[in-house]
Amino acid sequence: MNMMGFAVNHGRSRPAGFLWAAAAAAGLLFGPPAMAQSPPAPAAQTDTLTVAKALMVRGVEAYGGGNNAVALDIFHQAAAIGVVDAMMYLGVMYGTGRGVDVDFEASRAWFSHAADAGNSQAMCNIGLMYFQGLGQPKSYTEAMSWFRKSAALGNAEAMFNVGVLYRDGLGVPVNVIDAMTWFKRAADAGDNAAANAIGVLYQQGLGIAVDYGQAMSWYQRAARDGNATALYNIGVLWEDGLGVAKDRNQAIEWYTKAAAAGNTSAKAALKSLGVPE
Repeated sequence: MNMMGFAVNHGRSRPAGFLWAAAAAAGLLFGPPAMAQSPPAPAAQTDTLTVAKALMVRGVEAYGGGNNAVALDIFHQAAAIGVVDAMMYLGVMYGTGRGVDVDFEASRAWFSHAADAGNSQAMCNIGLMYFQGLGQPKSYTEAMSWFRKSAALGNAEAMFNVGVLYRDGLGVPVNVIDAMTWFKRAADAGDNAAANAIGVLYQQGLGIAVDYGQAMSWYQRAARDGNATALYNIGVLWEDGLGVAKDRNQAIEWYTKAAAAGNTSAKAALKSLGVPE
């Protein structure tokens, strides 16, 4: 199982595995203020929102430009007035050592603040920290608990991760039927890695009957969203004649697409077929 990569991500197309993300899908998310305060007057609320928006624009720009020290300072300012997106960025920065020494305790604290404010990606990231044993003992049970909390709020990545734990028997007995159920939920929520994972279950007959037609269908669904692993897997089906007549040209076409998307296995497959780079 491909384990993880670190990223701040706003709409992803990723291979199977776990991903750190600071999700800011739409607008600014506000959580509880750093200190107990009286309810602000409407004008004060407007002023706070204006300041928050300005801070996040500057912070994200600095982050994207690699000006990490500035981004860190700005996100701290924004988090202090309750901006959940800023808390998410801080969690990622401390967890990855971006502009600051790696500090998993601080990373977990910021994700916890965001999770308390209802951010599903923060919950998913805490689950990942338990899964990896980052700054705390590894616990698949705790990881499952956090992934489920996140999934209950509609987080597709968390749904996928629950499926992985069931598929691989991590913290729970292996249960391919439950894994399939969670992968389908994730796929329906837009996670192309989940669609690819379903294809793998059908191709390899993991807990279910081998069905290359279903495998192809799910791979194609994932490939339409740009999943590089699915592109490669389609090439394998064509090269080996699994559910389709062997077709070298079709295999090369799909391997080429996968290689262009960064899949190293596809590059090796093209080389073995004598296709020049």
